[in-house]
Amino acid sequence: MQKLYTCFIAFLILFSPDCWAQQPAKPGAVEIYHQIQKLNFLGSVLYIAAHPDDENTRLISWLSNDKKARTGYLSLTRGDGGQNLIGPELRELLGVIRTQELIEARKIDGGEQFFTRANDFGFSKNPDETLKIWDKEQVLSDVVWAIRKFQPDIIINRFDHRSPGTTHGHHTSSAMLSLEAFEKANNPSIYANQLQLVSTWQPKRLFFNTSWWFYGSKEKFEAADKTNLINLKIGTYYPSTGKSNQEIAALSRSRHQSQGFGSTGTRGEEDEYLELLKGDMPAAKTNLFEGIDTTWNRVKGGKAIGDLLYNVEKNFDFKNPEASIPELVKAFALIDELEDKHWRAIKSEEIKKIIAACAGLYLEAVAEVQEITPGSPLKVKIEAINRSTVAINLEGIGAVPVYVTENQETVALKNNIPYTTTNTLQIPADFNYTNPYWLNQTGTTGMYQVDQQENIGVPDVLRQIKVGFWIGINNVTIPYERNVVYKYNDDVKGEVYQPLDIVPIATSSMAEKVYIFNNDRSKTITVKVKAGKDNIAGTVKLELPQDWQVSPTEIPFGIDKKGQEVLAVFSVSPSKEASEINIKSVVMIEGQTFDREKIDINYPHIYKQMVLKPAEAKAIRLKIKTKNEKIAYIMGAGDEVPKSLSQMGYEVTVMKPEDISAESLQRFDVVMTGIRAYNVVNALAYKQKTLLDFVYGGKTMIVQYNTLDDLVTKDMAPYSLKISRDRVTEEDAEVRFLNPNHQLLNYPNKITAADFKGWKQEQGLYYPSEWDANFTPILSANDKGEKPKNGAVLVAKYGKGNYIYTGLSFFRELPEGVPGAFRLMANMLAIGK
Repeated sequence: MQKLYTCFIAFLILFSPDCWAQQPAKPGAVEIYHQIQKLNFLGSVLYIAAHPDDENTRLISWLSNDKKARTGYLSLTRGDGGQNLIGPELRELLGVIRTQELIEARKIDGGEQFFTRANDFGFSKNPDETLKIWDKEQVLSDVVWAIRKFQPDIIINRFDHRSPGTTHGHHTSSAMLSLEAFEKANNPSIYANQLQLVSTWQPKRLFFNTSWWFYGSKEKFEAADKTNLINLKIGTYYPSTGKSNQEIAALSRSRHQSQGFGSTGTRGEEDEYLELLKGDMPAAKTNLFEGIDTTWNRVKGGKAIGDLLYNVEKNFDFKNPEASIPELVKAFALIDELEDKHWRAIKSEEIKKIIAACAGLYLEAVAEVQEITPGSPLKVKIEAINRSTVAINLEGIGAVPVYVTENQETVALKNNIPYTTTNTLQIPADFNYTNPYWLNQTGTTGMYQVDQQENIGVPDVLRQIKVGFWIGINNVTIPYERNVVYKYNDDVKGEVYQPLDIVPIATSSMAEKVYIFNNDRSKTITVKVKAGKDNIAGTVKLELPQDWQVSPTEIPFGIDKKGQEVLAVFSVSPSKEASEINIKSVVMIEGQTFDREKIDINYPHIYKQMVLKPAEAKAIRLKIKTKNEKIAYIMGAGDEVPKSLSQMGYEVTVMKPEDISAESLQRFDVVMTGIRAYNVVNALAYKQKTLLDFVYGGKTMIVQYNTLDDLVTKDMAPYSLKISRDRVTEEDAEVRFLNPNHQLLNYPNKITAADFKGWKQEQGLYYPSEWDANFTPILSANDKGEKPKNGAVLVAKYGKGNYIYTGLSFFRELPEGVPGAFRLMANMLAIGK
């Protein structure tokens, strides 16, 4: 086999679904035909909303699969402020998970995914607050950028811009910004700096995707005037897949596992309604694209391409897809010469995939390892195989986008004969570490900072190491590129693909994220150092203020093998005065400083993600009194409260629901349930009597917030208790003490208004709105302009014990190291003492 001169390192960062580290697509004849149909439709729709899981997957699937339109979803945020049903990750780590869930959803329903730089800072009750915390001008510029880049003929808003205060402020803001961007995207004087990369664009129509929900009831919607509404029948059945449109949409929706949005597909006719907000109403009121040329004729020079491709579609041979390759290659060459850069780029990528699929052309670059450090050699195995009878040549492998021609030799890819080779790449020393690009810089509460305009809106991690393949068919050279990936065989799962990550030489992390010092005694802080390559040696130290003491000042270490870890143990003594500090772990190796923690996020429904964060922990010198309660903690949807309780000095046991019994609870003073436990732990339905008997006998039970939907039992409390959607989202809202003399506010710690300073994101959520007279409300607070919410903490005497229900967001405040949250929690645990 002739040897190819290879030069692999690619400096181009290109956003394309093919660039995501995933198992390669291997479409069959039916899917290829579907792709050809989409190739011949030149129309685009952009759906706009605020969060992951806001999108209407039924409509996105129908637009993509029935109408064959290029369909995008612009989610203004990455969902960082939500709750997590599958694990402990919150804030930016949850945003990484929800980003990947959206990417997986779009793979199923056929859409494309985009974002802005807006940070989901948590629930907001009105758009005024939202647009104050977000930088409105920046987010608006991002929406305009998305429109100019995507060039939609039609925009569809998920929410109504005319109803502020009736839904999440982010929701209304997304509609308001979309409406404004519709007018501004075609104005060259607005965000003129973008025009170096894109052109102005004017969408033809803007709709609001209304439904009975926005009218308050199905009856009201049935009676409403629908003169300005378009009615779409979206219950299409696709014989080629054996699924209804709603079944495809349900599979897409069910990717939102962290939010608990698993969905069951339906069948049969179903209606969607769109209200026209801008542009002209289609006469038929059933065809969104009426009056818009969606054929190849809309592009200068497109007629000749259309003549070829419509014949390809008409004459497609499902038993012999490769018969279409000659005409597809001719069309590719013509597309490559189009003056219209927008459609040239889109359709070039589409037709390249179709040509490869028709030929069974498989191109892959697989690394020997999953992680590599900058400046290191990397072995990569290349595979190229042509599984058709069409004459195909591998004209070169090289750097993207520069085609290397010197000393290249062409290899004929014969039918079903694989070409493989292994080469070593030298990773440049200045390559960036792998990380979600929107987390690379310090942002604000409401905004992520992304300086490079071309990166704004890109959904996924930007990966640098790529291989280009130049494929020759009928004297036409077609360039393909592939990310270098890693794969291995799992004995259970089989072939598993993971992205190739560029990692630091060393990373470090502390055992806890918050350390509580409630007296003058020192604490042991353990630092874990992990090697990113073989044979490293250096020192690790802790950086902290001078009035805190650490011993020793640094600890030497050596690690022989990549991936191995060593522990360095320090003794830290607090300052005499109450204070909050950040402790930073710093590794020094041959004059280089490494101060990042590596976090791996690995769930089966998304691809493995790596996040690099500052290697920091918070230490709090806190004047707090605690007792010696022994706590049984029953996990719910996932939180890190048990770790925080352990830091306070309590003995905490995480108890499995099936282990709950009168005997197993005897040694505990307190049972505490994690967030949403009564939503997700089915076993609590038949363990509840045991838990309440535990309270009745003289012990304490603390139940953290649950949502009002899908409770596993109605008897969550010993007395009647009705959960609502009440919440206090302003974390600095004034807190009033309804029963200032109550033990919970006075023992063992005196709780004052100062204990509610510095809370994060919110005070609490899903407060009870009605409760039995046996409950005593303790706190009252409200967001501006609202009535007082008194259900944050409710205490009831039951038998000899105490039952506490709280909607306060301890699951956020304790891991964030909020001092007042620790003091109030200590009092709740000590109630009755």
